[in-house]
Amino acid sequence: MKTRINRFVAALLLLAVLPFALMANGVVEGPINGSGELVVLHTNDFHGHPLKFFNYPSPDLGGLPAIATITRDIRDEYDNVLILDAGDMNTGRPESNFYESAPDIIGYNYIGYDAMTLGNHEFDKPLATLEAQMQMANFPFLSANVRYADGSLVAEAPYIIKTFNGFRVGIFGLTTSETPMVTTPTITGNLIFEDEVIVARRMVAELESKVDIIIALVHMGLYDDNTYGSRRLAANVDGIDLIVDGHSHSKLDAAAWENGTPIVQAWNWGLQVGKAILTITDGEVTDFVWEPIPVNLKNRTKDADGNSIYIYIDKEIPEDAYLLAALTPYYDQVEAKLSEVIGVADGFFNNENIRKEEAPLGNIVSDAMLWTTKGQGSDFAIQNGGGIRAAIPEGPIDKKLIYEVLPFDNSVMTVEMTGAEVQAMFDFIATIPRGKGGFPQVSKGVSFTVDFGAAECRNIIINGRPIEANRTYKVATNSFMAAGGDGYGMMTGGYHYDTSAFQRDVVIDYIKYLGGTITPETEGRITVIE
Repeated sequence: MKTRINRFVAALLLLAVLPFALMANGVVEGPINGSGELVVLHTNDFHGHPLKFFNYPSPDLGGLPAIATITRDIRDEYDNVLILDAGDMNTGRPESNFYESAPDIIGYNYIGYDAMTLGNHEFDKPLATLEAQMQMANFPFLSANVRYADGSLVAEAPYIIKTFNGFRVGIFGLTTSETPMVTTPTITGNLIFEDEVIVARRMVAELESKVDIIIALVHMGLYDDNTYGSRRLAANVDGIDLIVDGHSHSKLDAAAWENGTPIVQAWNWGLQVGKAILTITDGEVTDFVWEPIPVNLKNRTKDADGNSIYIYIDKEIPEDAYLLAALTPYYDQVEAKLSEVIGVADGFFNNENIRKEEAPLGNIVSDAMLWTTKGQGSDFAIQNGGGIRAAIPEGPIDKKLIYEVLPFDNSVMTVEMTGAEVQAMFDFIATIPRGKGGFPQVSKGVSFTVDFGAAECRNIIINGRPIEANRTYKVATNSFMAAGGDGYGMMTGGYHYDTSAFQRDVVIDYIKYLGGTITPETEGRITVIE
């Protein structure tokens, strides 16, 4: 009943804050071949950050009320404006997580987003949740390459067409085909994720006779190698005028280019809004400029007395008062639930390189899982770096912060694995591309060297001994990995025991068990050779 009441309240708020409506496109007759200027504002990897927040070392960054001000001002300045999001709206701060992203959707509706593509984190919850979100949103969720087994689309549409004075724009959506590997198989296991390049060629062929400009709104990732992500898309598909991307949380100073196609991302968490300006002459793009707009980003410095002061990187952006009033109750309710201080960090627990090397925060999370499963006879614990989503600043730690560090509804499980399966797991670790979420963090008693150049793990020691091929190990992990998430399929075969304890609650209890004070330390558990 409580969940139903919250959804009802969210729906009422939604009706109260919808001054913008998604306009029907009507009959599309073909390109107009006119001239003009198109501004594309875009976000990506918002990850449930509807209100301003602290991001070390600065307070009061981002937030949809400030983004509403940015978009309103740009709409006042330009005639033709598109607002797009490249996916991963879900899974972030508790004021979003507790309400299945209702505050984010309310904010997006108020701002007047034109479309959003499905990111892999739109599949963190059951598909019924995604369907409810699409119904609540006053803009379409796009993806042309994700289908149910019967061939129907999971998203509302593969593309939309927007008509402006002088030109038409087609926007099609794509979702990374690696989604089944990085999400829970019980949710995505029966879905079909088609190859992005193959589907994009179909989309371009269908749209080019209907529009002047084609935008690919994709959640694929921007990497140096054009055999991956959005660079692969641009390298292999002609006819796309702009790729608005997400997934890799790329912080850009300028647009990336591949095969003559600009690719843009706007970092993550609403800390930036990307602004692209396309000059269109006779139905063709003749000029392109792009810049990131910081959303109240600041630099920290010290005054003469040694006190911290914060200087805006660009300028202070005032918050839209109406949207702020609509969203603040979500924050207040969460604060009441999660304000209990459970401990203190006597140093900064960074998560910046948690997908690349041993990290003190990864050690704490892994040790907590081992600690809580000792009664089940666990030998060691392993955690995917991508499941740890925020840092712990120096100072007091409240429950809310741990919910931000571990936003997924993962329980702690033990998995029985043979020595051969454990060896296969370490062999797999050596093949994980650098920076991917599958890079592990491990508990006390485990040490190994991962040589990415040689694609091998060696010197693997578990509780003082090498891996014993004929032994059965009990491995503590989270329910996502136990189900084969992030490519750990070798964990799915043996006996599974679910403690039914949420991972974040276990970490809270572990910090209390340690006496409340935690110190950021590395212990040589993981040695990395590039």
